[in-house]
Amino acid sequence: MNDAQVPARLRLTPGSRFDTVVIGAGITGLVTALLLAQNGIQVAVVESRRVGLGTTGGTTGKVSLLQGTRAQSIAGRHGVGTLAQYLAANRDGQDWLLRFCDEHGIAYQRATAVTYAQSEREKRSVQAEFEATRAAGLPTELIDDLEAPFPAYGGVRLIEQAQIDPMAVLAALAAEVESHAAPIYESTLAQGVHHGSDGELLVQTEHGDLTAGTVVLATGTPMLDRGGFFARLTAQRSYLAAFRVPGPVPHDMYISAGQPIRSLRYHPTPEGDLLLVGGSGHAVGRTDEAAEHADELLDWTAAWFPGAEVLHRWSAQDYHPVGELPYVGSLLPGQDDILVATGYAKWGLTNGVAAALALAGRLTGKPPAWSGTFTTWRPAELRSLLSGAKANTAVAQQLSTGWLRMLGGGSASMPEEGCGRVERHGLTPSAICTVDGVTTEVSAVCPHLYGILRWNDAERSWDCPLHGSRFAPDGAVLEGPATKPLARRAVLRKDV
Repeated sequence: MNDAQVPARLRLTPGSRFDTVVIGAGITGLVTALLLAQNGIQVAVVESRRVGLGTTGGTTGKVSLLQGTRAQSIAGRHGVGTLAQYLAANRDGQDWLLRFCDEHGIAYQRATAVTYAQSEREKRSVQAEFEATRAAGLPTELIDDLEAPFPAYGGVRLIEQAQIDPMAVLAALAAEVESHAAPIYESTLAQGVHHGSDGELLVQTEHGDLTAGTVVLATGTPMLDRGGFFARLTAQRSYLAAFRVPGPVPHDMYISAGQPIRSLRYHPTPEGDLLLVGGSGHAVGRTDEAAEHADELLDWTAAWFPGAEVLHRWSAQDYHPVGELPYVGSLLPGQDDILVATGYAKWGLTNGVAAALALAGRLTGKPPAWSGTFTTWRPAELRSLLSGAKANTAVAQQLSTGWLRMLGGGSASMPEEGCGRVERHGLTPSAICTVDGVTTEVSAVCPHLYGILRWNDAERSWDCPLHGSRFAPDGAVLEGPATKPLARRAVLRKDV
């Protein structure tokens, strides 16, 4: 993100009409728009911030069919046959993405993917991943010695996978989309989609409306509540950092088989290879110690890579489907004019492209053979009801606990720099924080489903523990499913 050559684009000029409007300019949205434009469909992309500032831009850039312990989770829930279809979809996504990179001169590195055991206890999970992937047709290998500089008790590996710079890919995708006369509108927050009297879809944004025959929601989590996808996903926050290391950097792509997650890869630069480390994640808004999660990652890296120098720190948000498979298809059963793609469980570079192939195939009448595995309303989804019930029990607990905390009163003091708190002023929950010398008071109630927000001290944001909406200190929306900012109450102090 620091060095990316991604030009800024204009915000929406209202009043236009397109065959398809894609909401979200991450990997899924841009690939979908490109595929549709190549098929002669008039398409536009609407992005709330900038190209690459969402989940895709924050990824570590692994393009792999070995995905931690995903294979055993999917096989355990749906069987090996469904896992094989899932892997076929991801293989098509991987092939398309790397072919695009080859055709557009985008550098990437071939690398071996490794899921490794951090302890003796995790060896069982490594074995299970090996067995599931082999049963589904992946040529994985079980290894005892990783020769890694950090604790590793064997692993499963898959050669000839890849890693990319996601921002370079997004920049090229955006340029290619626009080369097909398909506009990309940035800094345009979509706030609703409704049917007009003429049967067309009206896309409402903060800068006005546009109309479409079809709308594709490619926004991480759907920004429409219809279909209840917010209750079928769990939002996860994870932390990442790039380091310059005195010694050699491992060239395999590692991810641990258990918690806390440790994800590693190298990144080549003219000055030498950098080390990227990610993990230490948690459910969004369900910790008061986000900074400790982020610092834990630095402490681990310092312990096993002595002298490592932190160059950049960032974070990312991903959505895990309660049914283990991505949701790609109609927002509501039997209605194909609003389509959705979500639930990649942190493996969006292959799943996201596969989702785009499925969406474009659906709209052009040429769906991939495996597309039924990714559908939004599969019959097997009934088996996910228990997982969904458990996830939403946690949501209900967070909702009630948040409001119970409001029984106390407020405080006369202002938060210190980088700090925030939630308090009650009369009957009104307020969120007060101080960032860059400015103390701001906004509503502490998430406008999505009225959860009480928590302060994220790692990223200086207000996070909702219900469904993962996030807001800037001034109340601006950072992540969905919320589509409206927090009501601002006051700017209490500004240091000059």
